[in-house]
Amino acid sequence: MLTLLAYSMVIVFMALIMTKRLSAMVALILVPIAFGAIGGFGPELGPMMLDGVKKLAPTGVMLMFAILYFGVMIDAGLFDPVVRVILKVVGGDPVKIIMGTFVLAALVSLDGDGSTTYMITCAAMLPLYKRLGISRLVLACVIMMAGGLMNILPWGGPTARAASALGVDVGSLFVPMILPMIVTGMWGLFVAFLLGRRERNRLGTIALMSAGSGHDGHTVPEVAAGDPLIARPKLLWFNFLLTIGLMVLLILGTFPLPALFIVASAIALMVNYPSLHEQKERISAHAANIVPVVSLIFAAGIFVGILSGTKMVDAIAHSVIGAVPGWMGPYMALVTGVLSIPFTFFVSNDAFYFGILPILAKAAAVYGIGAAEIGRASLIGQQVHLLSPLVASTYLLVGLAEVEFGDHQRYTLLWALSAAVVMMLATVAFGVIPIIGRIA
Repeated sequence: MLTLLAYSMVIVFMALIMTKRLSAMVALILVPIAFGAIGGFGPELGPMMLDGVKKLAPTGVMLMFAILYFGVMIDAGLFDPVVRVILKVVGGDPVKIIMGTFVLAALVSLDGDGSTTYMITCAAMLPLYKRLGISRLVLACVIMMAGGLMNILPWGGPTARAASALGVDVGSLFVPMILPMIVTGMWGLFVAFLLGRRERNRLGTIALMSAGSGHDGHTVPEVAAGDPLIARPKLLWFNFLLTIGLMVLLILGTFPLPALFIVASAIALMVNYPSLHEQKERISAHAANIVPVVSLIFAAGIFVGILSGTKMVDAIAHSVIGAVPGWMGPYMALVTGVLSIPFTFFVSNDAFYFGILPILAKAAAVYGIGAAEIGRASLIGQQVHLLSPLVASTYLLVGLAEVEFGDHQRYTLLWALSAAVVMMLATVAFGVIPIIGRIA
């Protein structure tokens, strides 16, 4: 009964947001409450919801002040020189811009933090997309594909979780995955090329017209100048050094992320806009971006709290594992790779890697498939994981890119699945995971 309830809740939730019957925030709150009540958990739902909100509260605070900080930096004109340089390089060509977005997001993702990747890449590239009229869904898509690829770096989280859960060395999981990552990255770049060509065909030459001229003779659009009343060109170097310092502290992990962004936002506001009136104006100006994202985070806390508290997560896990027929045993590495896609989408990484992966590894061991091989297979699902409504940083991405969560899922899902298929094929082709095991 609980299993049926869990699947029904997930299906109804996805259907409502992808058909735009409900907003993501409303669906995240009302759907789990309704199904929790149907399951007879009514009196217990309150504590479950609070537990979920408490878990995501630090993330909500971090995102709130991160959006404010980068909003202030954009207002002050910190990223204007970067945008101008990028324009000179790409010559106003949507294909080059979108491929450049993928490369930039992949490079920034080297720090292993998705939120940082989204903030920096969106801050640098969004003005170009707006100026040229390129779809912001494309922006969110290519950034997420780059983030999903780089998420399996040893310091990104999933690889460390898999290594810990299986008791194997992180290097034994990650190093063999380097070649499949390169192949998948090439596929991601090809997807960016396809999307760029589609946008170039849609926009034609009209969106590329401007007074400037690029290095290859193409017309280069001039980014619209910011409001001179709020731009702070004289503080460019201060803002640059403040941002670099913030990024360094983020990578080093010296302080908690929420604390870093709270302090950085306060300094940025105080220096760039010293008067109380100016500070109130900047906060009000960015409230429209902050409130939807933060409200989604706390709404997701309701969803996560009820999903975990009612044990629906466990019910889904056991049902899927139980549904694997005996004849698939020798193919458990491939099965794990396939299962990692829905599991890391519908449940958290912690639930999958610490609760489900060890069970799959035990079943695979009977057929001589090593724990490290199962661990590598489990990373394939990360290509789709970031589309999950349970990933807090994804709400930051859609907020910064100014797109609807459901639209982002619909647009990106097939491309993300294609990346997972490519990675699966690459891991098999390079012998990273076995097609078939052997009786131990």
